[in-house]
Amino acid sequence: MASHDELHAKLDREREHLLERLEALRADSANAGETREGSPFGKREEEATEAFELEKRMALERQLNDSLAEVERARAKFGTSEYGKCEKCGREIEPERLEARPQAKLCMTCKSQQRV
Repeated sequence: MASHDELHAKLDREREHLLERLEALRADSANAGETREGSPFGKREEEATEAFELEKRMALERQLNDSLAEVERARAKFGTSEYGKCEKCGREIEPERLEARPQAKLCMTCKSQQRV
């Protein structure tokens, strides 16, 4: 079972990883504005491809920002007695769950009852 310090270190590493991915995604987005070679099928195909790529980047950025917010919320709880407690029922989150996902907000029972 992971110690309190190990869980905190995992959260810190996950935060750094997410920030790096966001930075790389934003750099890639800035480079996407550069002109591309012409398509043999014309401008419409190129515009559709660019729109699709923009949607993908925006969805990924939203997902990364959501994950970063979860990690930040868990890190903020570390200094309090709230870390490791289920936000729904208030019971302790299983140590195995916290080891696998230190930013977990729900115990396994509440998570299994959650609708997708």
